[in-house]
Amino acid sequence: MRNFKANVRGLILAAALGLCFQGNLQAAGFALIEMNASGQGNSYAGAAVATRDASTIFFNPAGMMQLQQDQLAIVAHYIVPSADFSNDGSFTAPQPIIPAPGVVGGGGAPLSGDEDDGGSDAFVPNLYWVKTINPDTRFGLGVNSPFGLTVEYDEDWVGRYHAILSELLTVNINPSLAYRVNEKLSIGGGINFMLVDANLSSAIDFGAFCYGVNPLGPGNCDGVDLTPSNLDPDFDSDGELDLKADNFDDVATGFNLGLVYHISKRTRVGVAYRSEVDVSVEGEGDFTVPDNPTLNVLVGASGAFVDSDISVDVTLPETFSISLAHTVGKYTWLFDITRTGWSSFDELRVEYDNPSQPDSLTTEDWDDSNRYSIGLDYQYSDKMILRTGIALDETPVPSAERRTPRLPGNDRTWISFGLTYLASPQMTIDVGYSHLFVDDADIENDLESESIPELNATLEGEYEAEVDIFSTQLTWMLK
Repeated sequence: MRNFKANVRGLILAAALGLCFQGNLQAAGFALIEMNASGQGNSYAGAAVATRDASTIFFNPAGMMQLQQDQLAIVAHYIVPSADFSNDGSFTAPQPIIPAPGVVGGGGAPLSGDEDDGGSDAFVPNLYWVKTINPDTRFGLGVNSPFGLTVEYDEDWVGRYHAILSELLTVNINPSLAYRVNEKLSIGGGINFMLVDANLSSAIDFGAFCYGVNPLGPGNCDGVDLTPSNLDPDFDSDGELDLKADNFDDVATGFNLGLVYHISKRTRVGVAYRSEVDVSVEGEGDFTVPDNPTLNVLVGASGAFVDSDISVDVTLPETFSISLAHTVGKYTWLFDITRTGWSSFDELRVEYDNPSQPDSLTTEDWDDSNRYSIGLDYQYSDKMILRTGIALDETPVPSAERRTPRLPGNDRTWISFGLTYLASPQMTIDVGYSHLFVDDADIENDLESESIPELNATLEGEYEAEVDIFSTQLTWMLK
């Protein structure tokens, strides 16, 4: 028993370390639904009532009372996304310059740089453990990542002033309890302790900055090699901002609740709720400024673009799910509606301790969104269950103006297949695959820099995206 407990602690630590360094963007917004492989094959239809294994801790802790015995489940997902951007007229802010070839008369010039694909492959693990306390009570522990993304572009792509790297990594530790009220009703709840690590980077056009603040005018900037990037194909005046922050000193908390009710022997319903989580991260903003004597004087006079401590406050959304399962012979039909309260994500604001550095602001104004899914389980044999499912996952992004290259998603349709195989009385193996068809997404996003308008730019074009997800799971029955 002592060796088993030590092994469990080691597995939890390994999963947490893996989650700390992985993440991607495939659910709507930046939520991750990839919490098991058994549900992957159904597009997570009926997730709050399809209590097949210990992963029910995340979707509905009440489902632990439906398990036949204690379990340990280890899950791994490999995610392969693409997010191809096609430029269609992106432009800089108007500059006080004499129009040159390619310059829009009296306004901004076309943004220079290449088109790019921001998709990055990722590996995402989960871990779950269920232990019986007494015949009517069970304890569960889940380690997973409910939110995350990794979107990365080349440093010379056309939207580099909006985003280069966008990385959000979370580790959620979720102890839970379930209680059987009677033969028909089980309830459950849990506490969530969430660690967050974020890294955002983008380029800064110091040539445009010089044009805007140099009292001697644009000609003086050109004479000292400080030319805006739209006039300099080598981008010699580009610098960079790298923001790194975490909440390791202030762990965020939330809760989740659920119930499972058996309407009849063949039909059951599940209801689950996960609360909002208020996250406050702190870290550093590191500026890379080109080595140029004139620029050093201008930056020194402004007091900006100096390394500074930063802080960011974000409210991660609540979710509410209703699921239904109905069995007819060898077939089990699964249905689910999940609503996510993305309206809590109204802006992304980075505040600097340096009073001369204006906030970095991105207005989001997201809407609440729904996810609809239908799935089917087929008991092929005593040892094998075959699964399939479809889902429609609505985007919370309200418009092209509010879509950003950090979060360029759109409505997506899931098609999924999977199976469960009973390898032995003590172990089951699950595999699942989903392909996500993502609607083409227009973008017309303004870089918000009210205090230094010369740095403003508009990214305009279209994203074409798709995602493939491969999942596997081992579940051990514990005595």
